[in-house]
Amino acid sequence: MKVGKLLHTRYRVNDLERTVKFYRDVLGLTETRRHKSPRGSELVFFKAPGSEEEIELCHFPASESVQVQPDLTHLAFEIASLDEFAKHLAQHGLKYSDGPTTTSSGSIIAFVDAPEGYEIELIQKANNES
Repeated sequence: MKVGKLLHTRYRVNDLERTVKFYRDVLGLTETRRHKSPRGSELVFFKAPGSEEEIELCHFPASESVQVQPDLTHLAFEIASLDEFAKHLAQHGLKYSDGPTTTSSGSIIAFVDAPEGYEIELIQKANNES
């Protein structure tokens, strides 16, 4: 037996509303649902345009504070123009933490730091990639 399709990825956070604002206002993701789990976790789910998988942000007040190690994990999103997105970031008082860097395939990548220390990778695909 094999698993089916990927449904969601969870990131636990300390400041849920600050992180929700980043994913909604900076990344432009759509909040799909929000609820409290039976054990008391506050959960907010997001989707990116054209994706089926969701991102689950979780605040669990009964647990210890989240401490994200550098370069532990990241989410990667396709983007039409890193130059245009840099302007959008600047409107929110943000900038790329790394890059833009051209890869061997001709794609251009950059990273921005999300709240809590999670990284977001943005990929502008090369013209020959689909």
